[in-house]
Amino acid sequence: MNALDLHAEPEAVGMSSERLARIDRHFQRYIDDGRLPGWQVVVARHGLVVHHSTAGMRDMGAGLPVEADTIWRIYSMTKPITAVLALQLWEEGAFELNDAVHEYIPSFRDTKVWRSGSVTSPVLDPIVQTLRLWQLFAHTSGLTYGFMYAHPVDELYRRAGFEWGSPPGKDLAGVCDALAGLPLLFQPGTEWNYSMGLDVLGRVLEVVSGQPLDELMRTRLLDPLGMHETTWHVPEANHARVAKLYGAHPATKQAVALDPMGDAALRPPAFLGGGGGLQSTAHDYQRFVQMLANGGELDGVRILSPRTVEYMASNHLPDNTDLTGFGRPLFSETTFDGVGFGLGVSVTIDPVKGRVPGNVGEYAWGGAASTAFWIDPVDDLTVTFFTQLLPSSVHPIRSQLKQLVYQALLD
Repeated sequence: MNALDLHAEPEAVGMSSERLARIDRHFQRYIDDGRLPGWQVVVARHGLVVHHSTAGMRDMGAGLPVEADTIWRIYSMTKPITAVLALQLWEEGAFELNDAVHEYIPSFRDTKVWRSGSVTSPVLDPIVQTLRLWQLFAHTSGLTYGFMYAHPVDELYRRAGFEWGSPPGKDLAGVCDALAGLPLLFQPGTEWNYSMGLDVLGRVLEVVSGQPLDELMRTRLLDPLGMHETTWHVPEANHARVAKLYGAHPATKQAVALDPMGDAALRPPAFLGGGGGLQSTAHDYQRFVQMLANGGELDGVRILSPRTVEYMASNHLPDNTDLTGFGRPLFSETTFDGVGFGLGVSVTIDPVKGRVPGNVGEYAWGGAASTAFWIDPVDDLTVTFFTQLLPSSVHPIRSQLKQLVYQALLD
């Protein structure tokens, strides 16, 4: 069933069609002045699509428009998919959230922790706080990303081949062993820092299941949900539907093509990481978010228990603190004020503090190319947004989108 065909008039579910049209007018300006090549947005309430629109180009050079079946690089919107897959196995008793990572990936037993020094002369401490599986979900592991450019450990990642990719020739097992040989930013569980934790979690899933991550994800989650066009690379027959990847010109902020980086989506990757790498469509991702909004079930297929979805979307940071209080204010796919973190998703704990509308308990995530989604259990609302502009911090797309969606609610 096409998730985008299940629709209703906005007024029938307490929303205004006139006000929803403001979304299109606002983001059309991003296309008109060249800041975005094109976009696609889907708003659904009570499981019914009330607003689905496309605008602009999926390929500006070729003059090809964004269409309903355009294929998008979702980057870190892979993370919630991996988290759900992991929780499927967790529900079967394959592991416990408090298990030590080194029980599944032995190289993490001897990982060190940064104390001081420089890239060439680091001073490291032994790990004294056990690195646990739940911390991989919640970005409290002490792992990081090479593209942060905020700490000497980030540079160590880059020198090891981790920036916007991974060291050539290494599969997921090799990547995890390489990460285990780099220092953690902090003792596990003591801070929040956006990281490659979900990539490491993907390797744990391979170990407990005995299957490669792509096969496990396809058979356990993607195929059962009918997400047949969510793939680790786009097959040749669908190349024409793939949106090109763009970056922002440093001076004008206008979109400029990033062809070599974007073309990676067309080839099978050596490294299949749980933290990124999937391509998807609005139809497929809508099925994923609606499954979560339904409490873990879609079209008679149960993926997770409602209790598990609720637990996933709870704030797992200590003392119900937000990312401002517990995190390092670096690049990530969410605001920090009034936002906590669950198992693979951000969780709103105080929308007033964040100065962005929403409800307590709303959960979300986004991708590096400015894609985003959120699920609001209070208003029974899901929103997905797709474009291809790297990085996601260039424009305030997500906060503006939330503002425009919530002003369209009438009940």
